[in-house]
Amino acid sequence: MKMPCELIVSEILPTARGELARQLVIRHGLTQAKVAKMFGVTSAAVSQYIKGLRGSNSYIENSIYRVMFFNKIVSSADMMIEGANFADVLCDICCFVKSIGMVDEIYAIQGAKEDLNKCLECPRDNFNP
Repeated sequence: MKMPCELIVSEILPTARGELARQLVIRHGLTQAKVAKMFGVTSAAVSQYIKGLRGSNSYIENSIYRVMFFNKIVSSADMMIEGANFADVLCDICCFVKSIGMVDEIYAIQGAKEDLNKCLECPRDNFNP
């Protein structure tokens, strides 16, 4: 079974990036090149996100938390327009999906019996320089 951070990276963040790209280009009018620079990817990758060729996930599409997740993405895109850093926005989304139970739900769908969502805490929350 994947660790929580692995699950988030493989199952949740691609969808978050795809929907963020769509929001930034379609709703906020940014160019694909501008979004690509913000994300640290190519314009072709952003084009694939917008067309739905990257970032779709059946776990999220069928999740009971789907509406909450996509509402979070809308507010996250707004935060980026207001100047929030892309990495910070993704970390915020990660914390959000753990807090609402989406990660637990995906674990259950994949057949996990134990509560793996609680095995690790975000290093950003526990970092003491």
